[in-house]
Amino acid sequence: MPGQKGKDFLQQKTKSHGIIHHRPVSSIITVREEITTYLLSILVPSQTLSDEVPRNSWEIFKTRSKYYLPILQWLPLYNRHLFMGDCVAGITLACLLIPQGLSYATALCKIDAIHGLYGIAFPAISYAFFGMSRQMSVGPEATLALLIGSSIAQHQNYGSDDYQINPLAWSCLMTFFVGVFTLLMGIFRLGFLDSLMSRALLRGFISGVALVVMVQQAVTLLGLVELSKEWGISEASTTVERLYFIIKNLKSAHPLSSVVSLVAVSLLLTTRVVKSKYNQKSKLFQLFPDVLVVVVVAILMTKFFDWEHKGLTILGDIESAGIPLPSLPLFPPGKYMKDLLVTSAMIAIIGFVESIVIAKIYSSKHNYSVSANRELVALGVANICSGLFQGIPAFGSVSRSKINDKSGARTQMACLITGVIALLAILFLLPYFYYLPKAVLSSIIFVAVLSLLSELPEDLHFIFKIGAWRDLGLLLITFISTIFISLEFGTLLAVSLSLLITIRETSYPRISIMGRVKGTVNKFKPINDDPSEIEHLQDVLIVRIDEPLFFANTGQLKDRLRRLEMFGDMSTHPSEDPRRTESLYTIFDVGSMPSIDASAIQIMYEIVEAYQARNVEVFFIKLRENPLAMFKKSGLLYLVGEDHLYRKVSDAIEYIELDITKKSNLSL
Repeated sequence: MPGQKGKDFLQQKTKSHGIIHHRPVSSIITVREEITTYLLSILVPSQTLSDEVPRNSWEIFKTRSKYYLPILQWLPLYNRHLFMGDCVAGITLACLLIPQGLSYATALCKIDAIHGLYGIAFPAISYAFFGMSRQMSVGPEATLALLIGSSIAQHQNYGSDDYQINPLAWSCLMTFFVGVFTLLMGIFRLGFLDSLMSRALLRGFISGVALVVMVQQAVTLLGLVELSKEWGISEASTTVERLYFIIKNLKSAHPLSSVVSLVAVSLLLTTRVVKSKYNQKSKLFQLFPDVLVVVVVAILMTKFFDWEHKGLTILGDIESAGIPLPSLPLFPPGKYMKDLLVTSAMIAIIGFVESIVIAKIYSSKHNYSVSANRELVALGVANICSGLFQGIPAFGSVSRSKINDKSGARTQMACLITGVIALLAILFLLPYFYYLPKAVLSSIIFVAVLSLLSELPEDLHFIFKIGAWRDLGLLLITFISTIFISLEFGTLLAVSLSLLITIRETSYPRISIMGRVKGTVNKFKPINDDPSEIEHLQDVLIVRIDEPLFFANTGQLKDRLRRLEMFGDMSTHPSEDPRRTESLYTIFDVGSMPSIDASAIQIMYEIVEAYQARNVEVFFIKLRENPLAMFKKSGLLYLVGEDHLYRKVSDAIEYIELDITKKSNLSL
C-alpha cells in the first residue's frame, strides 16, 4: 500500500541516520510515494549545539587565558612549516622598518634615531603576545610621528620662559599616554569607535598629512635645511610657508643632495611599481628588500666617495646605552599636560581606526576572527611599553601589512621576529648607520607617504560615481584645514566632525509612515517604498519605529511625529501648508523596536497623553517583551489600555473601522 511504502521509506531514513536510500519495496511507485520520497530526501538534519563548558576554575582560567593572551592559543600549535613563512616575513619587515624607524624619529619627531628603533622593537614584541591579527605589522607610522614632532615644535616655539620642554621626555610621555588611552578604550569596550570615523574624513586627513610630510621632507631632499633656517622656516611653519620657500629657493638646491635624493626616490618608486605589476608572477621578487638595498648602497657610496665632506648631511653617531630600563619622565605643568593629553587621545583614536581596518581586512581574507576591543588592549599595551622604553607611537600600517602578508606571515611570530631583529640592530648595528645620508632617510619617508596618497584617486572616483557630495565636502574640509591651518587643527577637526555626524545621525529616530497597498484590504507598507502604489488612510496615521528608542534618539521624536502628521513624510519643508488632515487614530508599529529606556518611555508617555488630550486613540502593534515590561512599570500600558495592543496592523484597522461605523450610527 502507498502508506506502507511511505513508512518503509521513513524507516530506511531513520536507520540510515537521515540518509535516504532509494530502494522502493515495489516497482510500482505512485505519485504520492514520489512526493513522499522527495520531501524526505531534502530534509536537512538537525544540529545539536555543544553545551560543554569548563567544569572548574582551572578550566575556566585556561579558556579565558587563551582569549586574553592570544599567544597561548597559537604558540602550542606552532610548527616549522609556519615558522618558515613567518621568518621570511619578519626579516623582510625588519629590513623595511629599521630604516623607516630611523627616518621617522630624526626627520619627523626630531629626536635621536635610536628612539625610532625602540618604537619598533618593544611594540612589535608586545603585540605578538597580546594581538589577534596575524598579518598586521605594528610599528611607527609617518602620520602619527609627524603629530608628535608637530606638538614638540609647537611648544618649543610658543613655550614660556618658566618651562622649556624636553623633546625626548615629551615624546615618551605622549607615547605612554597614547597607550593608556588605547588600553582604557579596550577595557571599557569602546571598540565600536572604529565605526565613528568616516572614511571620507579619514581619507581627507591622511591625504593632508601626506602632503604636509612630502613638502616638509622636500627641504631635506633638496639640501635646503640651513638656508631654511636663515629664512625663518621652523617646525612650526605652515605647509604653505614651506612650499613658498622651496619654490623661491629651488635654484639654491644642493646638487649632490638633490641627485642622491632623486636616485633614491626613483629606485624606491620603481621597485614598488614593478612589485605591484608582477604581484602574482614572482613571489621571490616581492621579498626583495629595496629599502635596505638603497640604505646599504648609500652608506657605502657616502663612505667611499667621502660625500660627507662635499656637503651631504649624514646621520652621524647614534648614541645608545643599549636596552634602556623602563621609566617615565616627570610630568609637565598643568596647561602643558592638558595639551599633551589631548594630542595623545587624538593619536590613539586615529591610530586605532587605521589599525582595526587592517586587522579586519586580513582576518576576513584568512578566515579568522579579531575583536576590536582585544586589539585596543593589545595596541594599548604595545604603546605603553614603547613609552616606558623611550620609543615612539606604533600602530598598524596598510603598506607594511600588505608586505607582511605577501611575504608569508601566518602568525604573530612574524611580528615577534621583526621586534627581535630590531633589538639586535640596537645592540650591534648602530655604528654602521654613521654614513647614512639624511637625504636617503627623507627619501624613504617621501615614498612611504606617497603611498598614502595612492588611494585618494580611487576614493574620489567612487565619490563622484555615486554622487556622495557630503562625503566629498568632508574630505575637502579636513584636507584643506590640515594643509592651510595646522596638523593639530586638522586632527581635531576630523575627530570632532566624526563625533558630530554620529551624534546627529543617532539623534533622529528612524520612523516612517505606512499606508495601504492599493487594491488590497489588509496589506500595509511604508509609503516611501512606492508612493504611487501605497495610499494614505483618512483619519488614521500608521507610524513604524525601526530601531530601539533611547535617550539619544527620542529628543526629536515629538517634532518628527508632528511633521509626519502634517505632511506625510519628512522631505516637505515645515513652511509649507499641511498636506494631511488631523488624524483621529494613531497606530505605532513597534515590532522592530527591541528595547526602550527610561528617557524614551517618558517621552512616549507624554506623546500618548498629548494624543489623548486631542481625542486621538493610540494603538501599539507587535509590542515585544522588553518594551512591554517598561510599558507596565511606567503606567503607559494602563494609559493606552491593553485592548489597544494588537498583533497585526490589520487587526487595529478592523477595530477602527468598527469604531468609525459605531460613531456614524450614533451621530445618525
